[in-house]
Amino acid sequence: MIHLGKVMVVFGTRPEAIKMAPVVNELKKEKDLDTVVVVTAQHREMLDQVLHLFAIKPDYDLDLMREEQDLFSITTGVLNGLKDILRKEKPNLVLVHGDTTTTFAAALAAFYEKIPVGHVEAGLRTRNKYSPFPEEMNRTLAGRLAELHFAPTDTARENLLAEATANFKIWVTGNTVIDALLATVKEDYKFGEELKGVNFNNRILLVTTHRRENWGERMKGIYQALIDLVEEFPDVEVVFPVHRNPVVRNLAEEMLGGRERIHLLEPLDYEPFANLMNVSYLVLTDSGGLQEEAPSLGKPVLVLRDTTERPEAVKAGTVKLVGTVREKIYAEAKRLLTDKEEYERMARAVNPYGDGRAARRIVKVIKEFLYVRIGAS
Repeated sequence: MIHLGKVMVVFGTRPEAIKMAPVVNELKKEKDLDTVVVVTAQHREMLDQVLHLFAIKPDYDLDLMREEQDLFSITTGVLNGLKDILRKEKPNLVLVHGDTTTTFAAALAAFYEKIPVGHVEAGLRTRNKYSPFPEEMNRTLAGRLAELHFAPTDTARENLLAEATANFKIWVTGNTVIDALLATVKEDYKFGEELKGVNFNNRILLVTTHRRENWGERMKGIYQALIDLVEEFPDVEVVFPVHRNPVVRNLAEEMLGGRERIHLLEPLDYEPFANLMNVSYLVLTDSGGLQEEAPSLGKPVLVLRDTTERPEAVKAGTVKLVGTVREKIYAEAKRLLTDKEEYERMARAVNPYGDGRAARRIVKVIKEFLYVRIGAS
């Protein structure tokens, strides 16, 4: 058996961990590869929940998260933290995911050490550098540094080709989040104490908000629309796991706290969150990942943003961009709550993000890439 080398997987947030967990576990099945896992802990508690769920023990933990951290401190922390690790481990490939500051900084650190970079979930674009911010440029810049581009869809591949990325460096794999989701959702799942106040006989509107570009007046519009919906529909309950960022949390508590049938929760572990999504009626979110996950479970998604780097979902009809204006959100949610035909059209639309075998495809490409490099050397 030929030893193909060492792959270093770097991630730092809960969404990255969810989407990289299937890849890490597939890599660790390969006896001809060494796998090293580095977490930056750009998020801490939320990251640890996912590591525990998928039984991943990091080899290195930079433990970067600090109160009121900013993009400067995260970026420099990742660069400085990875320098000695890269020089010690000397991986043959560094694998990053998506669009976080960890993603960009880890790709840059690998570039400085002249180590090839593989980019999972490559090629998503809005073409607006400030929306989402800073994610659009994190993903774009990581892509310019990458040698292997694992695009989740044909549209993502076309985006990369339009930026002069060589065709032979791009593979359409599907999105690994579907792998993680399908392994986590259970039809007989039993919720814990954190959801004891929710009446699951009502229609559940699952809500998440956190985007920087939505802070302030835009977020007020979102929350007021939620109040309008609960007041009009007595069979509707809003379940809102609130992001830990105090900008989001303070406004959510001020506007939504104490209202009947609006449940403000602590952030949920991935397992209960995925299963909550499965029993929800409708998802309202400014998240990127939920635009991919919820349609796999037949749940329509209203995207609380003006742009999306996931236009495939809009085209497929699984999600709808509704922005952050109170009246627009209310009108579109009301349509899905009252128009059964419109609801079924979105719920039954085909999800463009894959079949749950993306991680396997990614590992196959990595092995072929490393085998060729061994032969070339």
